[in-house]
Amino acid sequence: MRKLFRYAGKYKIYLFLAPILIIGEVVMETFIPQLIAQLINMISKAEETAIDMGEMLKLGGLMVLMAFLSLGFGAGSARAASVGAMGFSRNLRHALFEKVQHFSFKNIDKFSTASLVTRLTTDVNQTQNTLMMLVRMAFRSPVMFIMAFYWAWRLNPSLITILLVAVPILIIGLVTITRLAYPRFRVLMSKYDTMNGSVQENLTGIRVVKAFVRETFEKSKFARSADDLMDAQRRAEKIVILNGPLMQILMNGCIVAVLWFGGRQIVGGTMELGDLTAFITYITQILMSLMILSFLFVSFVMSRASVARILEVLEEVPDIETPENAKTEVADGSIVFEHVDFSYTGTEERAVLRDISLNIRSGETVGLIGATGSGKTTLISLIPRLYDATAGRVLVGGADVREYDTAVLRDAVSVVLQKNVLFSGSIIDNLRWGNEHATEEEITAACKVAQADDFVRSFPDGYETDLGQGGVNVSGGQKQRLCIARALLKSPKVMILDDATSAVDTATDARIREALRTQMPETTKIIIAQRIASVMDADRIIVLDEGRIVDVGTHEELMQRSDIYRDVYHSQQKGGDE
Repeated sequence: MRKLFRYAGKYKIYLFLAPILIIGEVVMETFIPQLIAQLINMISKAEETAIDMGEMLKLGGLMVLMAFLSLGFGAGSARAASVGAMGFSRNLRHALFEKVQHFSFKNIDKFSTASLVTRLTTDVNQTQNTLMMLVRMAFRSPVMFIMAFYWAWRLNPSLITILLVAVPILIIGLVTITRLAYPRFRVLMSKYDTMNGSVQENLTGIRVVKAFVRETFEKSKFARSADDLMDAQRRAEKIVILNGPLMQILMNGCIVAVLWFGGRQIVGGTMELGDLTAFITYITQILMSLMILSFLFVSFVMSRASVARILEVLEEVPDIETPENAKTEVADGSIVFEHVDFSYTGTEERAVLRDISLNIRSGETVGLIGATGSGKTTLISLIPRLYDATAGRVLVGGADVREYDTAVLRDAVSVVLQKNVLFSGSIIDNLRWGNEHATEEEITAACKVAQADDFVRSFPDGYETDLGQGGVNVSGGQKQRLCIARALLKSPKVMILDDATSAVDTATDARIREALRTQMPETTKIIIAQRIASVMDADRIIVLDEGRIVDVGTHEELMQRSDIYRDVYHSQQKGGDE
């Protein structure tokens, strides 16, 4: 919590104010029993001396005043703690989200999406609630204990020895509960991750679930993850609920002991009835403060797992960072690979790319062909520095990609990935992801190059058409063309199409390539495709196989000397003929 407290920001004033107000509330509460004791003693001596009504009214009025002051201090403390804790959680969520935005793909691969969602929601909520208790109860309970102990000791020092038996038992019990419960709460949070992952997969792939009639299977899978979560929660709660019975036994035992020994002192004439009543109140306050501390202890145990998971994200070092004195301009779209190796695990034995050497001129159109798993997407991911090469160098515009400001480099490289993603909102809102300041004329021009303008205008609302979540209102081919238009609006030096026209018919695909060639002559274009027809008119075609470049040439050259390319071409031609 100390590491996270810096995220309180401007809300620290509320978090400091809450304990101050709570101290005022406790002072009022612990002084009231003194007044009650005086009233009871005054009434119990009524037969010996006449009751001073003025004194009684004075004591009663003072009690009412202190009660209202206690109420005001308590309400103010509760509000300050709530505002401070909620402001803290707001800042913490913002910091977590911002941290995730700076993660490279490698960092994101380390945490599952479901786990990050849980950390941003459940874990932050748990931490917020603990902080709220910390600034109120963690101050209230010790102050209450000290004040009540002081007044009880002044009333009767001999009866205080009862606490010397109760407190060590409570401490031993709390330590034992904490040691046993913490590992179980770690398991509990991992079960939350699993369940959220199941929900995310199901909602993301709901159309596939419906198409394959797998609703029953998905329901049973979710039920299993929910049952696992319930079992983990039960195992954790079985330990922490022991705190309640332990406190009740100690509290009731202490009260019985006080009544027994205090009653004997009253009979013996060494203690007055009012003092015993006040002493019981103080003992109750002392034990209640210990009970609250024990519940706070349990809350710390529960939130400790959440805090650790939050810190894992905040302390994760981004794998890719902008260097000092970074280059802020990409000269042109030339690309050079110098003996590049890459491995997702960082080990040479499991390298995905091996000894890649390649020189692409600025403005050149290059095709990339290879079997599934040959490393095509991995290769192009190194250009905008979505990953860093394990060995060798990647140069864009004549400079190593690791020398650029990351934002500048990625602004100069537009990538249309295999998985096309559109966001909730209108078509024009999605297109402006490429350039938030793009004019309507620029948007229309980009859509015409991507062959998207006609179908967009066919919608009743045109460019203001709401796409729905994930672009559910458009087909796969339309989604691909919108993503291409979005990438074009960046006016990139390098344009990468990773199987970006797979859902588009061949005629539209040809028109898109022709428009790119004629209207973006200075932009380097890299086209990854399964169809040779999509790359056969490229300036050069690169053939990848098992992470290595096995040949580079034009369509005619590769047809003569590359067995892999020729086999793919004939298999596709044969399929077309049939």
